[in-house]
Amino acid sequence: MLETEDKRAVCEKFFDSVYRLVLCRAKNRDAADDITQDVFYRYIKTDKKFESEEHVKAWLIRVAINCTNSYFTSSWYKKTEPLDENMAFETKEESDVYYAVCELPKKYRTVIHLYYYEDFPVAKIAECLGLNESTVKSQLKRGREMLHKKLKGDEMDV
Repeated sequence: MLETEDKRAVCEKFFDSVYRLVLCRAKNRDAADDITQDVFYRYIKTDKKFESEEHVKAWLIRVAINCTNSYFTSSWYKKTEPLDENMAFETKEESDVYYAVCELPKKYRTVIHLYYYEDFPVAKIAECLGLNESTVKSQLKRGREMLHKKLKGDEMDV
């Protein structure tokens, strides 16, 4: 019983982080709901022993990324047509910056989200995504440049 309570507490603690990451990657609330549910279902069913809360969070982030990738490669997804969805947030994501991040290519969107919204250091992002730290740094730099162009246009600050 105690283990179930511990898992429930972890689900409640990390739900928002996982959901925001999945929503940022999927750009669709319904898909984000389904994928997030799948992530936590996998967590509840796993017998894996975790060393710390950071280990649990990293595992959840990795599973969220894998589940999102699986969603996009599924035959069901390939047969669907996207709907125009006006996303309305009641949280800090309620800004032009968040919408601009959502428009970035997936690899930049993911590292930007993990770095700025989840406060992951570059080393932890590299570990979660299975990339070199230099690759993460490059993707962060390119993502920032794309965001700058989207938010400021091609104007140069004088």
